[in-house]
Amino acid sequence: MDWFGRAKISFTHHISPLTLQQKDGTTTDLLKVCELATPPCQLNPLLFNGHVQTMWTVVKEHGPQIYYRRKIFDSDHKLYTGTFTVDFVTEPHQDFEEKLPPRTAYFSDQDFANLPSDDSKPMLIVLHGLSGGSHEIYLRHAILPLVESGKWEICVVNSRGCANSAVTSGLFFNARATWDVRQVVNWARKNFPNRPLFGVGFSLGANILTNYVGEEGEGCLLKGAIAVGNPFNLDVTNRALRRTYLGRLYQRVMGTNMKKLVANHKETVLKYTNLDYDRIQNITYLNEFDREVQTVTWGYPTEDAYYRDASSCDAVLGIRIPFMALSAADDPIAVEEAIPYQEIKQNPYTVLCLTSLGGHLSWFEVGGGRWHTRPICNFLNKMAFEIDLDAIKPDACDKLDSQFKTHFDPVQRKLQILDLNQ
Repeated sequence: MDWFGRAKISFTHHISPLTLQQKDGTTTDLLKVCELATPPCQLNPLLFNGHVQTMWTVVKEHGPQIYYRRKIFDSDHKLYTGTFTVDFVTEPHQDFEEKLPPRTAYFSDQDFANLPSDDSKPMLIVLHGLSGGSHEIYLRHAILPLVESGKWEICVVNSRGCANSAVTSGLFFNARATWDVRQVVNWARKNFPNRPLFGVGFSLGANILTNYVGEEGEGCLLKGAIAVGNPFNLDVTNRALRRTYLGRLYQRVMGTNMKKLVANHKETVLKYTNLDYDRIQNITYLNEFDREVQTVTWGYPTEDAYYRDASSCDAVLGIRIPFMALSAADDPIAVEEAIPYQEIKQNPYTVLCLTSLGGHLSWFEVGGGRWHTRPICNFLNKMAFEIDLDAIKPDACDKLDSQFKTHFDPVQRKLQILDLNQ
């Protein structure tokens, strides 16, 4: 038992973690970096388990004040066309837009044109959770120390339709929608050629980020990444949620949020898609939403087939950059049984940090602070300012020593695009 909110911390890792060269000439490894980045986890003892921690998020504190400028990107994907938005952290301003989240306004064309730079400041690309956006409190807590330091540039990729962004082609997002973050990473590499790029994802965004990093393999343009509260195996998490009363309550809340998201874009849904709007508005649980939307939109035969294909548990094997996963054992949504322990142990580029308490993206401390902020920022600062990133030479996916000549592709999709070479 964890007394008075003092959570246990454990690390899962390869027997020989990735060796890292430090800028002072000494050698360390990925496990040591993660251990040094992770402080003791002392949470609010009144929020004594994962359910209470998670439910406390409905207490709407204002959270840190982070200011953004928004840019609408035209998708460069040949099939999944349309637009999506990216919110860039900026200095405080007063140019607020009524239809956008608080403290957010659009870039002027001239200001965005002046954004490219040859500076070498590290840049963080953030992915939010289901139906969220750059305004989410857990996200703002996580990036606040980096913003206040003045040493980082940060942007948040909003999933299509989220954070008051328009849906312009009838496409929302799914748990393996890696094409928008890929476009942003490529854009950042082109426009900021000297900046080391990093990524952090939360919940569904963590699943997308893990899939992206796994898909890119040794060619990934990010120098490091963190997945926070990743559900990893969506089939397992779905079944775990459906078998308990509280799990079904979470499913209901998430299903309601997704119904509202579709309702906010009713005109676009009716104009551009073959979705049954009335059926969507009659669903109760998230898995029912996925049955009505994800299967119809993307071509999956069932929502379970979608969950299996969109999961990131196998993608862990394809990761070839320093990667830290941060999870809570009592997370009632991204449940512990979905964590791919064996895959993490198989890959020297990955380390899992597991706390015994924390709930889902919660980790509330006494006074309202969020513990996850510190390991996230500590890991990113250590990687950006202490590790010689140029000395990391990713290798190709290791071939297993099997009896027969075979190849296992950890990111091979079951869903194939037939009419376009994309």
